Amino acid sequence: MIEVILDTETTGLSTTSKHKIVEIGCVELNNQIPTNKTFHTYLNPQRPVSEDALKVHGYSDKFLSDKKVFSEIVEEFLNFIEGKKLIIHNAPFDLSFLDYELQLINKKTINRKNVVDTLELARSKYPGAQNSLDALCKRFKIDNSKREKHSALVDCQLLKEVYINLLDQKEPKLDLESKDIPDIKLNNQVYEIKSAQRKVIKISEEELELHKKFIKNSLQKNFFK
Repeated sequence: MIEVILDTETTGLSTTSKHKIVEIGCVELNNQIPTNKTFHTYLNPQRPVSEDALKVHGYSDKFLSDKKVFSEIVEEFLNFIEGKKLIIHNAPFDLSFLDYELQLINKKTINRKNVVDTLELARSKYPGAQNSLDALCKRFKIDNSKREKHSALVDCQLLKEVYINLLDQKEPKLDLESKDIPDIKLNNQVYEIKSAQRKVIKISEEELELHKKFIKNSLQKNFFK
């Protein structure tokens, strides 16, 4: 299955105030394995960046002034994500901005059936816990030291690791018995949670006797000379 980790940065918090996208980042996965294919672009929003947003991502009006506008990159972007499942953290936020930009140029909005929200996935698995991207990186021991400010492409790379950990828990289990782990159901889709089980291998009688002889010889050699 081809999936795309997607993230955006914007001029503000809401499209109702006509805020727009300033950066799009995408990282492609094939069966949860990175393909090394990415899509990344900065955008000229043709409006000022709010002070709060500037503190989050650091993209100034001057920096964005010579970048392409959304309509100039939309075909390349849509071709990159076409037919692929989109993996987004707090999907309603990013989708609202993408839909707003697409509607402004008379394009179809994003199909919600092709979207997985990792925030909802994390809330299902860790109810009541902090499930921000930073909190999940800490939980899964993912190095996010390069994330001094928000960056769509950097955040995609981090979310890729978080997503893989959410679906396939890599933390070692202390118990050696195989246990059934319930799947997560989200938006009528079931996600299998794989456990890192250890296989118990029983030794034969012959191996046990050889081991006893080794211990006996070792004790005689080292302690009963």
